[in-house]
Amino acid sequence: MSNCAIVGINWGDEGKGRMVDLIAKEYDIVCRYQGGNNAGHTVVNEYGKFALHLIPSGIFLPGVVNVLGNGVVIDLESLWGEIESLQKAGISITPENFKISDRATIVFPYHRALDGLEEARLKDKKYGSTLRGIAPVYSDKYQKKTVMMGELLYPEYLEQHLGTILEWKNLTIQNVYGAEAYKLEDLMEWCRMYGEKLKPFLCDTSKFLYEAEKAGKNIMFEAQLGALRDIDFGIFPYTSSSSSIAGYACIGAGIPGSHVDRTVGIVKAYSTCVGEGPFTAEWFGEEAEKLRAAGGEYGASTGRPRRVGPIDIVATRYGCRIQGATEVALTKLDILSYMDEVPVCTQYELDGQVTDDFPFPAVIGRAKPVIKTMPGWKCDISGVRKYEDLPAEAKNYIEFIEKNIGCRISYVSVGASRDEIIYR
Repeated sequence: MSNCAIVGINWGDEGKGRMVDLIAKEYDIVCRYQGGNNAGHTVVNEYGKFALHLIPSGIFLPGVVNVLGNGVVIDLESLWGEIESLQKAGISITPENFKISDRATIVFPYHRALDGLEEARLKDKKYGSTLRGIAPVYSDKYQKKTVMMGELLYPEYLEQHLGTILEWKNLTIQNVYGAEAYKLEDLMEWCRMYGEKLKPFLCDTSKFLYEAEKAGKNIMFEAQLGALRDIDFGIFPYTSSSSSIAGYACIGAGIPGSHVDRTVGIVKAYSTCVGEGPFTAEWFGEEAEKLRAAGGEYGASTGRPRRVGPIDIVATRYGCRIQGATEVALTKLDILSYMDEVPVCTQYELDGQVTDDFPFPAVIGRAKPVIKTMPGWKCDISGVRKYEDLPAEAKNYIEFIEKNIGCRISYVSVGASRDEIIYR
């Protein structure tokens, strides 16, 4: 038995989906352990190009079981839409290869509404929410006022429980935001419409994973977003509302007594960020537009243009430490091929002092990037499959990053497709 976590090192959107799609063939089970449909994993393979929001990226591989763990929050409508879309593309999704924890939390329409109402109230101080209801539902979970997926199997209990929660929730909706109250009968109909279709996939996934481990099965844990969006270690309050850290994987999956043997941290060859918050190495104007266009940098869930800039060594080294990365996959190296010189943010200048450390959230907004440039390679590398065949400038760039983040780079992606990868 060997367990592996695939995690983001930076702000998210590093290319975790394509790496799970690549590596998952070595594993029996792929399990999402946190987050909801507020971020997407883009996968390009023989079936086409897909943006997965809830379903684990191992769904394309025959024989691999895909699990949504208890740490995930699930919008029934969104999940069913994703299943239908994949099935139409010829992807098999059955209770045999896709399982949902009966302890996962349901995201209701009022959670989505509250997300939008709060962002509107914040105005120019907004957090940059994806408006998928993630912060409201995690907040409710820790107030013990949410509904578990397994309650769909017990409609009488569900109606009574949801009714009690709704009385409390409508107080906020009406009296704080001045919005229209939600009706229990409408929410129960929503549960019936989408919940009935999802019932066959519900089970005690904790028991399933426990027994799979005892049988010697290999499990891959798939994270959403990156270390810098983690609720505890990220750029708070501009974070997600769950733990995207590999250390949480076994808890969010449902096997808290287990452990992670291998952690592959995903790092993009340049920096990108969707949403608000400090982003020290950010580019603006024409320079940013050129990189954004070259990399197709638009959010998989939101379609929003991603903020872009050079790779940030300070943030990446911090992310590797927080994630406990045992190795790194460097993605999208090919995108930088147009540059005469490739910039790297090597340090921060904060209040007149140069630092190698990632600052505390209260002061990181004052940090300025210290930039070093390296010679570019100015040629198409998408066809390269052996490390020694890369241009010397590309190898120097990879090895400079590896030395300065203190973690071995084992994979280098030179294109979006599954086979456009270099194994080191």
